[in-house]
Amino acid sequence: GWDAVPIVDIFQQEFAVPVAVQNDANACALAEWMMGAGQGTKNMVFLTFGTGMGAGLIINGQLYSGTNDLAGEVGHIRLAEDGPVGFGKAGSFEGFCSGGGIARLAASIIAEKLQAGETVAFCPTPDQIQHVTARDVFEAAIAGDPFAEQIIHISADYLGRGLSVIIDILNPECIVIGSIYSRNEKLLKPLIEKVLEREAIPAANKVCRIVTAALGDDIGDYAALSVALNN
Repeated sequence: GWDAVPIVDIFQQEFAVPVAVQNDANACALAEWMMGAGQGTKNMVFLTFGTGMGAGLIINGQLYSGTNDLAGEVGHIRLAEDGPVGFGKAGSFEGFCSGGGIARLAASIIAEKLQAGETVAFCPTPDQIQHVTARDVFEAAIAGDPFAEQIIHISADYLGRGLSVIIDILNPECIVIGSIYSRNEKLLKPLIEKVLEREAIPAANKVCRIVTAALGDDIGDYAALSVALNN
């Protein structure tokens, strides 16, 4: 029901200042472009890669939000016929590359392993499957667990495919990735680079840097300021 709430008018009347509303991916894209990892670029993409997978697009030095504010919903792109559900679609970019998606992917693979009589060190019993998080998987992979590594390799492969689509269509100077990627770049970057070499247009891939978000846990504050400055 929030679409019917005139939140901008309410805040303007309450605080007597100009007010603007923006979605998180767009706001974070502005922040990283103006004050973070995307400074100095004209064409930049920001990917959330947190609880979900969304994008904010900076094209020709401006935020691009589309005809009715739906530009950048890359999480909805179907990358496989089947797979973990994200954005309401099985096999979607968000399904393979988000916190919830990785947890669902892990649950599926762990269930198969346990049913086959194999031992999964970071999830030894079926009743623990529903409690496994993306963080658990990454920590286990870093520690060398082979099943966790398998899950991360699958997610990284689809992350590379999704990035390739973005690179081929938008030809950006850089793609800034936040949250899960920022915390696990050392593990993910070598894997996605192999996919990009295979999947993306070489000339477009060559000019596009894949970097972590620079603003860290303060990005929400910077995002709010960036929306205000851009209003």
